[in-house]
Amino acid sequence: MRVRHSLPRLGGSWRPSCGLIAVPLAIIVAITVIDINTPTTIHLGPFLVAAPAITASFAGAGVTGAIGALAVAAQVVIGHLHGGLMTANHLAQIAALLLISVLVTIFRYARDRHERQLDQVRSVASAAQQVLVRPLPDRIGNLRIASVYIAAEAEAQIGGDLYAAVPAPGTSRLVIGDVRGRGLNAIGEAAVLLGAFQGSAYRNLSLPAIVAHLGNAAYWNKMHLAADDDPEAEESFVTALVLDIHDDGPLIDMVNCGHPPPLLLHDDKVWPVEAGEPALPLGLTTPSERDYKVEAFAFEPGDLLLLYTDGVIEARGRDGTFYPLADRVAACDTSDPESLVQRLHDDLLRHAGGNLGDDAAMIAIAKSS
Repeated sequence: MRVRHSLPRLGGSWRPSCGLIAVPLAIIVAITVIDINTPTTIHLGPFLVAAPAITASFAGAGVTGAIGALAVAAQVVIGHLHGGLMTANHLAQIAALLLISVLVTIFRYARDRHERQLDQVRSVASAAQQVLVRPLPDRIGNLRIASVYIAAEAEAQIGGDLYAAVPAPGTSRLVIGDVRGRGLNAIGEAAVLLGAFQGSAYRNLSLPAIVAHLGNAAYWNKMHLAADDDPEAEESFVTALVLDIHDDGPLIDMVNCGHPPPLLLHDDKVWPVEAGEPALPLGLTTPSERDYKVEAFAFEPGDLLLLYTDGVIEARGRDGTFYPLADRVAACDTSDPESLVQRLHDDLLRHAGGNLGDDAAMIAIAKSS
């Protein structure tokens, strides 16, 4: 499963059903018929402006302009039957209706153009996200994998959380990380880390060597930003979790660099896999292999492992409470990665009211027997 960029979007184009067009048409017909059959001292023609105004709320500029033209034509018919078009009152009503119809059509055109521009931005951002954080495969060896990425910047659809997975000799190697901050710097830092991981994962390096390579990439990228007088460079770092899931045994090797611990669902109980000696986040120093200690834990067929970023556990509900991830994982009562990720995705957005304060990513992994 690959659920991507799932916060609600604002301003998307809405295509109405043809039946809605009957509403402004009915308004024009009703006002015209009633006005024609009322005394000439009563003027209902000004209410015709409701037709193009209502149309603009659900239809495009072309339809809005057409409804406006029909409303003006109806006003001309009313004026002709109520004493002639050249009276000052009827000329004023026709001019006012024509002006308002034109303005409403122009505003609707401007909104349509803005929505087209937003669609283009979304398309480019989606393509960039696909390149930056490539969709995880559904399977690697005997592993089943499902993932979800929820960008806090809904319109940008791209953020500073990162993950990747590659097959390596005898293992499946995964990384999940969270760049401090948001915006272009966070996206650039995530791109550097993912490039370093994907470029080194196939070199048969040890897990500490991989993490040291990532740490040096993050640090020198930070120094590059500092040389460009970037005010946020000094505070830049990345929390990360790097795993080797062995093919030939129920074992996972892990190096944790200041990242939230994964959750292991085993025998219907949820356990946080805490690191005994977590390392510093990436980017703070120039590390070596000696700075990282590999910690191992059991991962058997039937178990479910959940990796996540702090945007998940720091999501606040309307009452200010943090999202209780471990409790919700236990309550899901499933061993299927896709089902778990989908349920947590929906539940997280409900908890946060559809508005996360930070990017959030989750990866669920199950091992086949």
